[in-house]
Amino acid sequence: MAELRFENKVAVVTGAGGGLGKAYALLLAARGAKVVVNDLGGTFDGSGSNATFAQQVVDEIKAAGGEAVANYDSVAEWDSARNIINTAVDTFGRLDILINNAGILRDKSILKMEMEDYRKIMSVHLDGTFFCTKAAFAIMKDQAYGRIVSTASAAGLYGNFGQTNYGAAKMGIVGMMNCVAQEGARYNIKANTIVPTAGTRLTFTVMPEDIIGKVRPEYVAPIVAWLCSEECTETARMISAGGGYFSRAAVVEGPGVVFDSTKEITVEMIVEKLDQIMTLEGGREYTSAMEQAGTVLSKMIVS
Repeated sequence: MAELRFENKVAVVTGAGGGLGKAYALLLAARGAKVVVNDLGGTFDGSGSNATFAQQVVDEIKAAGGEAVANYDSVAEWDSARNIINTAVDTFGRLDILINNAGILRDKSILKMEMEDYRKIMSVHLDGTFFCTKAAFAIMKDQAYGRIVSTASAAGLYGNFGQTNYGAAKMGIVGMMNCVAQEGARYNIKANTIVPTAGTRLTFTVMPEDIIGKVRPEYVAPIVAWLCSEECTETARMISAGGGYFSRAAVVEGPGVVFDSTKEITVEMIVEKLDQIMTLEGGREYTSAMEQAGTVLSKMIVS
């Protein structure tokens, strides 16, 4: 197939001063996109700031012949997130691609987690994704084109000890993108979610050293670039990627059991049918909450 290119496309990548975001920015720029490299430059727990990280990525892109500009705003506030998006329009005249990648970690078990640890994770991951997406959506709607890729996590999809804050935020992003995909459908705006496994400064503390080199951020970047491309027609998808592994993840609902709602439904009846209630065999995906609700209503036994 012909090489996938991004000439005349403008991308914003948040958290692009290192790790996954840097890999995304470098790949898009190498294939012709103009890139806003956003990074506050704080520590892995969200403290401080440093403009060096974003600027170094911009310098690397320019040295290779690409076009890029640095932005140092935080995603966690509406005004600063909006400024990130405006940087693309002010510098390059448009915005085609948004990759919501900025993130921090504050891992603790739930009883040891301070409220600030919870709120800070929510503000960067969940609020930051919402703020940047809201600002970008208005521009993409007007031009009837856009590609949004946001970052979830296996901690959200499947859970992970010591990450109740992070897991909640990441699964929230999945729900957010599913809704954005529906709102963007009529405007050719595709919204998808990446579930990456990669050796970055956030995972150095939890990932064995011998594994880190096998799950480089560069191994995730190709499918993210495809999700950002004009050729991508998929939307509301979750894609798991890492170390050369790529797979679609999904929320699946089993066929379930229907009791006669005109009669009493007891706890004992539930227990008796528990195996059938719990099985996913013969299950299905739903494309919207309305579709799921319609299916449930169609199964109901009404007198």
